[in-house]
Amino acid sequence: MTHVMLSNDDGAQAPGLKMLAETLQSNGYQVSVIAPDRDRSGASNSLTLDRPLLPTTLDNGFVSVSGTPTDCVHLGINSLFEGQCERVVSGINAGANLGDDVLYSGTVAAAMEGRFLAKTPVAVSLVGKQHFETAARVIIELLPKLERLQLPVNSVININVPDVPYEQLAGHKITRLGHRLKSDNPVLTTNPRGKQLYWIAGVGEVADAGPGTDFHAIEHGYVSITPIQMDMTHHTALEHLQVVLG
Repeated sequence: MTHVMLSNDDGAQAPGLKMLAETLQSNGYQVSVIAPDRDRSGASNSLTLDRPLLPTTLDNGFVSVSGTPTDCVHLGINSLFEGQCERVVSGINAGANLGDDVLYSGTVAAAMEGRFLAKTPVAVSLVGKQHFETAARVIIELLPKLERLQLPVNSVININVPDVPYEQLAGHKITRLGHRLKSDNPVLTTNPRGKQLYWIAGVGEVADAGPGTDFHAIEHGYVSITPIQMDMTHHTALEHLQVVLG
């Protein structure tokens, strides 16, 4: 029986997390769940270093933590569930994590923190907020196939699922990350005391959504499956830099 650690960035009470846990358990997986105590979308790979973390076990057995998604998986792997879990699955996120979104995504970050476990971690997002059961079914079908993966230790599988009934999926495609333009400008507002405040605005428009990208797959009704990696070295630039800088 595979033991899976679940986390997310939507919070321990999120419907996608509950759906994923119930579906995995009903299909024979052993599940441990550790997630933030509130919505921490956009937290990326941040760790909480200015205060201690408070884990709380909820009535359903999920562990809620006063920290970021990365905090949660770090605490799970190195303390609360140490030596128990074989793979981290993060999600089901309510909303897409496509293209440049992965740089900011707490969903993807939680999966990345599981990169040192025996099996490649998975981030799964629903491109919407309705058909979580579709994404859960996709994961159940894909996990046995992912057992055959032999990716480097710093790899993550990023999965995005169209927000439609399962029967309406066109299939799945192996994709690369697309790209967005610069995000919208922050929105200026003023509080009752006259202080200027800023809201971070929405993501930028899609710049690269051609065939082979995750954007293109989703647009055409396919599940997008993208391998990503922690190694951010620009390998093809190494030789040129050596020539220029000596």
